Formats: sequence, C-alpha cells, structure tokens
Amino acid sequence: MGELNVRLAANTKEKQLFVKQLLQDVKALERMIDEDWFETEDMHIGAEQELCLVDSHCKPAPVNLEVIEAIGDELVTSELARFNLEYNLDPVPFRGDAFSRMEGQVQALYNKVRAEAERQGVEPVLVGILPTIRKFDVSLENLTPLDRYRALMDALNAMRADDLELKIRGIDELRVKHDSPLLEGCNTGFQVHLQVRPDEFAELYNIAQLLLGPVLAVSAFSPMLFGKRLWFETRVALFQQSIDTRTTSDYLRTQSPRVLFGHHWLKDTILEIYREDIARHRVLLSTDLDEDVFRKMKEGVTPKLRALSIHNGTVYRWNRPCYGVSPSGKPHLRIENRILPAGPTIPDEMASAALWLGLMRGVHKAYGNPAKHMAFEEVGHNFLAASRTGINSKLSWFGAQQIGVSELVQKELVPLAREGLTGQGIDKADIDRYMDLILARVEKHQTGAQWMLNSFTNMARERRSQEDILRNITASMIRHQQANLPVHEWPLAAEDESRAWEPDGLLVEEMMTTDLFTVQKEDILALVAEMMDWNRIRYLPVENDNGELIGLVTSRILLRYFSRKHLENDRRKPLNVESVMISNPVTANPEDRAQDVLETMMERQIGCVPVVKDRKLVGIVTQADFVSITSTLIKRYARRKQQSEHMPASELKGSVPSNADQAKPATPIKKKAAAKTGTARPAADGT
Repeated sequence: MGELNVRLAANTKEKQLFVKQLLQDVKALERMIDEDWFETEDMHIGAEQELCLVDSHCKPAPVNLEVIEAIGDELVTSELARFNLEYNLDPVPFRGDAFSRMEGQVQALYNKVRAEAERQGVEPVLVGILPTIRKFDVSLENLTPLDRYRALMDALNAMRADDLELKIRGIDELRVKHDSPLLEGCNTGFQVHLQVRPDEFAELYNIAQLLLGPVLAVSAFSPMLFGKRLWFETRVALFQQSIDTRTTSDYLRTQSPRVLFGHHWLKDTILEIYREDIARHRVLLSTDLDEDVFRKMKEGVTPKLRALSIHNGTVYRWNRPCYGVSPSGKPHLRIENRILPAGPTIPDEMASAALWLGLMRGVHKAYGNPAKHMAFEEVGHNFLAASRTGINSKLSWFGAQQIGVSELVQKELVPLAREGLTGQGIDKADIDRYMDLILARVEKHQTGAQWMLNSFTNMARERRSQEDILRNITASMIRHQQANLPVHEWPLAAEDESRAWEPDGLLVEEMMTTDLFTVQKEDILALVAEMMDWNRIRYLPVENDNGELIGLVTSRILLRYFSRKHLENDRRKPLNVESVMISNPVTANPEDRAQDVLETMMERQIGCVPVVKDRKLVGIVTQADFVSITSTLIKRYARRKQQSEHMPASELKGSVPSNADQAKPATPIKKKAAAKTGTARPAADGT
C-alpha cells in the first residue's frame, strides 16, 4: 500500500537529513541480518490486486475515491489515477490450500468493489492496460487528489527537462509527447509477494529474475495503448518511459532508469540492491522522520526503516525487494513480483501466480543459483523478448540455445512448478487446478494478449471503426471476467448487444485519422492532385517544417484550379499550394466532443476539420468518419430489429433486462468546448 505521509523535500537541509536517515536504515538492516533478527519459519505469500473502473461506454471512470469511501474496507485503497483502485490480500502461509484461500479473498473483494461500483454506474475491469483508455484520460486532472501522489508527480516533473516522449513500436508504432508522468496510471497489475529467509534471498532473487521472461510470456495482457497494437506486455515499455528521468547527451554515459530489470546477478545479500539504488537514484520524496532506529534496536524493538521503505518505493524494479514487520513483531524480507498484469480473470491471475511461486521453489531445488548456469544478459534478453512477443517468443534456458515458450512451459516449467509446490506442501487439488489452466493456455495458444490482438484483427476485417472495436473488446472482457471464464476458453470479441453505444460522448481523439498525408506550402498543385488520387482522399492539410498546421487544400479547390487552367488555356508557371490553400481553416482539439465538431461542420458546410494540439497537426476528422459511425448504428439497429421480429413474445419480454446496462447512468463527461472556429472561407471556396 505504500507510505502515505510523504512530500517533496522543502529544502537542501531536509533532503540531507532524509539521506542521513536512509543510510542509518541500511546499517540497521545489515545489523539485523547479522544478528538473526528475521522471521524464518512458516513463510507467507500475499498479493495486491489493481483494477480499472469504467463507465457504461467502457471508458475510464474517475470515481475511485467515491467507490472506496462507500465500501469502507481498509483493504481497498486508492491508486495513482482516479479511474484505478487497489485491494490488498491478507498474507497466508505458503502451504496447504494457500492458493484457494487467496483466490477466495480476491474474489470476495472483487465482488465487493463490483457491487458498489455498479451502484455508482461504473464497473471494474481486470486488464494490464485498458484498451479504451485515451490520452485525455491521463491528464493531471485525473490524478487521485492525495498528497503522496502529487508529491511524486512534482518530483518526477522537477527532474525532467522536457515533456515526456513516449516511443513504442510493435505491430503499430506509438510516438507521442505528454506533459505528465500520470501515463503510468494506464498500468494495472497483480503483484505477488513471496516471503524468504535472509540467507536464501540472493539465490531466490536471482531465480525471480530468471523467471520474469518465461512467466510473463504466458501471462501477458497489455498489447494495446491509445488504439495502437504494441508489445504483448506494453506495461513494461510504458512504465519505464513514463517514470524515466534520464537526460540524453553527446557522450556514451550509462544511466540507470528508475524502472529497471537490473544490471547483474545478486551475489550475497539484499543489501546489494538497496545500496545500488541509493547510489544510482536521487532521493525523490521525504517525510517526517522521528525513528531512532539504533535506540529501538537496543530496546529490542524492530524498527520500521521508513526512509528505506520510501526510497525503495520510488525505484521500480520488476522484482522489488521488500522489508516489513510481521504481526509477531519480527522483521521479514519479501520478493515482490511486479510483472503480472491484472486479469484476464481471477483464476488466470492465480494460475500465473502459482506458476511463479512453484518455479521459485522448483528451480531452486533443481538448479540452485541460476548465476552458475546462465549469463545475466541472456535473462535480460528473455524478459525483453517476452515483453515484446509474449507466447510467440523463443527464450534461452538451461542447456538449450533457444526454445519456444509453449515447449518450455509444457516440458520444463510446469513440471518444475509442480515439484516446487508439492515440496512446499501445497494441496494436490490446488496444484492440478492451476497448472492445468497454464497448460490449457499454451495448448490453445491463447493468452490474454493473443486473444485481444486476434479479436482486433477479426473485427477490423468487418471494417468497424477503431473506437467500436476497442469498446467491444473491453465489453467482452468484462462479461468473461464476471463469469470467471478462463482466458483459454474465451471466444473472440464480437458485437456486444447488451451495451448501448451512444456516440454523443465520443471525443475527437477517438475517431480522428492520425495516419496523415500532408503537403507544404511550396509544393506544386500537380503533386497535391496525384496524392489525392493515389490515396483516395479529398483533403490535404498543409504543415510547416515544425509540424504546425498552416493551411488546408481540398479537392474542390483543385477542381476549380485545373478547370479554369484548362478553359483559359493557361500556360503560366504552375501555382504552388500556398497560392490556393485555405490559410486559416476551422480546427478542433483532440479533447473536443465529436458531436460538437459535427455541428460545426454542418453549420459551416465544411467537409473536414484538421485536429490541432499546441499548434501541431495531430489528426483530421472528415465526413467519412461520421458516415462510418452512422453505418455502425444503422447496422446495429437493423440486427436488433431482425432479432426482435423473430423472437417469441415471451423471450422478447425477457430480453429487456439483458440491456439493463443501458439504464445505468454514464459517468458524466465534462462537456468540452466546441471545436475551435478560425476564420474560415465560405463553403463556396471549397472547404
């Protein structure tokens, strides 16, 4: 859950005092390890569940504080973005029916959140990155208004020289600038904790590093962001880049990101990680420190090491070392696996967690320290490959050059995990259930990420709009999650008739075309004509070298020009774009409502509106985009009418409640300003 009482350091002196306490905490931890203070019996496991809240249109619903307050359970707490929340599980002994007990609590808390969310017209979704999330949703307006979150955002922004530039390439490519680290709020995960003894921490941490790639490959569920198909687990790239405070230079200096896999194998102790993180990463946050750690230890009281915990919470290793104090009063150490995404369902999450936890013990028994068998660079490459291509990856493993994920899971990982869980005393029923889910996943070759990508491709063949595809994918996820249907049994997403799509809430950024053809003012009109013909388009924005919109050329303008040139037998030097373009076209902002833009287009009798953000051209909306929306609505109406005509009266009457979601009040979306209306020429001039 993290430390609540944190802030930016007010001055240099406060920062120095915090660093001094941080160094004392490390020395205290070293003494406690040397003097055997730590809990070493009956090791526990635990987890943290993050999720998204969406409205009846499957869009992010920024109401987490309202839901949390109404629930009134201390286990349910806030997350960075107002459309996310988290609940924490009670630790359970790592034996017997541990996984069934964990799943039962995850399900109970999910049901509690779902019941309260639905009372407020929203729903919970388990997914690594919500397919329908928009760039608009991760503005600072949606930062959860708590001091610790604001302090973290301010600290990260203070260390950046420029706006964040996000660059991720997968099937598609995403290149976008953003002014807020709240981009990290797109990510939701299922974080699993394993308690370990100090003397085995180094070897087990190395095994955790080894397992990140293979376990992620069969668990990925984040292949899309802002409508782009990117990495199978896009959370990895998004998290690193959104929290990155490094600057570039002309020199080949190595700098460590705050979100990291690691630099080398661990040799002896957890202290190596804490020392490296203090040495490499500047302190971001501070707090009131009143703990005299050495006096407490002298009195036989376990210190909380708050400074160490706060700093550790601002360095985001995918396997994070954790220090805590047990209810017994003894200190303990944990490894927190942060790589698993939320979803696809609660049984799927628990199966992935069981695979990781079983392998932690199974690999340790079979191979010991992986540092003796593999190069650290191979393990890092596995992690990157799994993040990018998921279940389709080929990975390095002991004694093999490269092996496909499905073969590795079936022949090596599941047997090792079974042995590890059996040796830990886990009930056979639990072992069989969760390992069978993993095997079914690879046999069907359907992880959450693969399902989402296949669903997108299938619906794209039907020439659906991107917004419609993403909404239906999300609606299908919600339906399957509520039924607890494991992901390997999910049919591909299709039209969801239980949800009424009302495009009045649609934003420009959800429907605009971003793959643009543009010209510059010096270009000759013959080039413009050919580009329009080649690409079957009627409008070409004119931009300068900085990507700023300076005009618009339409097919009607070209028609008049070439007609006049032919009729008048004009043999003068051909005109360029600047001589005929509309120099001040009507424009829209990505955050404008599509309905407002349509009304502007009808009032002005214009066929397109370029979309501009901070003077930069980012997209275009044309009549064809609205025709596509209309076509979708007409087809849906026709299908529903046909179904109702062929449905018996008794069934027709019973079908009404299945559309109950239509009656849920949508989370209010602030009405955006109407499209910007520059001084446009009359319609007769060809817009």
